[in-house]
Amino acid sequence: MASNFQLEIVTPEKLVVRDTAEEVQIPGRNGYIGVLPGHAPLITELGSGEISYRSNGELHRFSMAWGFAEVLPDKVTVLAETVERADEIDVNRAQQSLTKAEDLLKAAQTEEEFSVATAKVQRAEARIGVARRKEA
Repeated sequence: MASNFQLEIVTPEKLVVRDTAEEVQIPGRNGYIGVLPGHAPLITELGSGEISYRSNGELHRFSMAWGFAEVLPDKVTVLAETVERADEIDVNRAQQSLTKAEDLLKAAQTEEEFSVATAKVQRAEARIGVARRKEA
């Protein structure tokens, strides 16, 4: 069995990553999905969270918001609405976004408002988490 696979992470604006990976963790809608070489084929919706992958022993981390992933035994393609590298994230701005999103969540009166606010909280938390891991 192969020891790595091709990884592509794409947004509507650009190709963010084209690399060879030994493993990848992607935020599924209902929890994280770990992928190793030879994984069974899968197409899944993604939520907000952290994408991390290992290439040549080095760990790479990104914050992402909503998308889809196609997993094949020798290739993983992530199509995401937004993807940010840790060094592209303004932690102060992300913290302000989290505060606003939490306020929206507290004020939510409909299921739709609650869903939108929850997604915003998750995105802000993912951005802050990825940025802080880089600082550590």
